[in-house]
Amino acid sequence: METVTKMAWNPSTEQECEIKLPAGSIVEKALLELDYPAGGLHKRKIAEALAERFSLTDEQKNAKLGGTNGPRAFNFHVGKVTGTLIKLGKMVKTKSGRRDINREQVSEEIRVPEQGSRDSRNTLEKSIEGNYEKIRKKLAEDLLQQIKENTSAFFEKLVIDLLVKMGYGGSREDAGRAVGGSGDGGIDGIINEDRLGLDVVYVQAKRWNGNVSRPEIQKFAGALQGQRARKGIFITTSSFTKDATEYVKAIDSKIVLIDGHQLAQFMIDHNVGVSVEKTYEIKRVDSDYFSENAE
Repeated sequence: METVTKMAWNPSTEQECEIKLPAGSIVEKALLELDYPAGGLHKRKIAEALAERFSLTDEQKNAKLGGTNGPRAFNFHVGKVTGTLIKLGKMVKTKSGRRDINREQVSEEIRVPEQGSRDSRNTLEKSIEGNYEKIRKKLAEDLLQQIKENTSAFFEKLVIDLLVKMGYGGSREDAGRAVGGSGDGGIDGIINEDRLGLDVVYVQAKRWNGNVSRPEIQKFAGALQGQRARKGIFITTSSFTKDATEYVKAIDSKIVLIDGHQLAQFMIDHNVGVSVEKTYEIKRVDSDYFSENAE
């Protein structure tokens, strides 16, 4: 049997020791083959069942991580593998409650979902959603890196492209003529708030690595006042300090702050700088179809 070596604390000898435990792949296979009751098994019971299956010695079962108060090394090892299987949708958690004289107790049980069951489908969908969020997070990081590697002029163009996609400025040509048109301190461009040009929004785009602090926002707010403007958007590739975000809440001008994380999310949502690589559809059985044809 393939094993892994762990450094642990032996409660019997009160000394640090090396113990060999079944490798993660072996534990995974055993977890999926274990006989679970309908309600599942508590994680402690699962560890006990696997310890018996692997014929572990008392030293292997009782050795602890990090000293006498640490968790049992084998139980912790099994718990990590179980957590991975839950994320992959191969195992599920269920909760059951029971009431005694003093309080209500809730027990968390773990089991393998039945093939094709509702639990199995829901868990698989959660796994898909989790992987989608990971892909989206990595895409956002890549977008910000690409922006930082380009010029400030490119960033200003990107910002206008995004705002047009979000419904500002009318056509791209109209918005393009507004970019850099003011040259006023603290303002990089002006864009129509709507297609009719009933109001305008002043834009500041900062391709920074450090956080944008309050003085920069004050400078932008002052530039708005100089133009008798009421609305502004300040976009950065980095973040805003707490003082900066608190400042925009206290002033009369309406200034929207968009940090790097929000910028990347908007770009993904509005297909700016990204393209669709693959599309997956998740379908369900149409029960109405089968009920109609059953008559």
